[in-house]
Amino acid sequence: MPTIEHDARHNRVALVTGASRGLGRNTALSLASKGVDVIITYHSNRDEAKSAVSAIEAFGQKAAALQLDTGDSASFDGFAAQLAKTLKESFGVERFDYLVNNAGIGVHAAFAQTTEADFDRLINVNLKGVFFLTQKLLPLIADGGRIVNLSSGLARFTLPGRSAYAATKGAIEVLTRYLAKELGPRGIAVNTVAPGAIETDFSGGLVRDNPEANRSVASQTALGRAGLPDDIGPMIASLLSDDNRWVNGQRIEASGGAYL
Repeated sequence: MPTIEHDARHNRVALVTGASRGLGRNTALSLASKGVDVIITYHSNRDEAKSAVSAIEAFGQKAAALQLDTGDSASFDGFAAQLAKTLKESFGVERFDYLVNNAGIGVHAAFAQTTEADFDRLINVNLKGVFFLTQKLLPLIADGGRIVNLSSGLARFTLPGRSAYAATKGAIEVLTRYLAKELGPRGIAVNTVAPGAIETDFSGGLVRDNPEANRSVASQTALGRAGLPDDIGPMIASLLSDDNRWVNGQRIEASGGAYL
């Protein structure tokens, strides 16, 4: 069976985009708790990124934070070069093993009121960014590695005001299947994780901070509550582990049974 090609003297290394906070941070810490070294990207908040690095290092793992705007594909060449340098100088490897395309944005607007500017912003970050960043990083991903792309429960069920956002996530799910097929010869497994509504600061902290929204989510979820970051990060870390090496090209929803 294909296994990750890596130097036995080194830990496996993950790159998690948008991991200074929220689900990305939780995923990074969950990977660190399993003995994985982690490189995170952040958009603008350097202090939060430094805090995440310290939290990863507290598990005894190597960590680094690199600035990246996933909506700016013109910056990806420079980022890839910086990543290659960081891998070699700070981690002692030439390739990394796990890519988690977590960075994303949301727009809440009715279909009739969604602006072209908002639509383009969603496409650039949630779809184009994932597509071309992954493409640019292919030479740096180890054969036998794994990729997880983040989708959303909203690609399966529908709630008013999320048409553009959900459309980008639906595209990610199709892209994931194509990546799994085309990267299969290198032994790289690619899957989608689709969280339900989670209590983070995403969408202005709507589910976390608005009691009415939180109750509404809980009432439509089989397990009777909104999700927490701790419901998602460990699941992604588990999916990336060897225990799930034969899972490929799949959409896995982690929503507690929302809108069944």
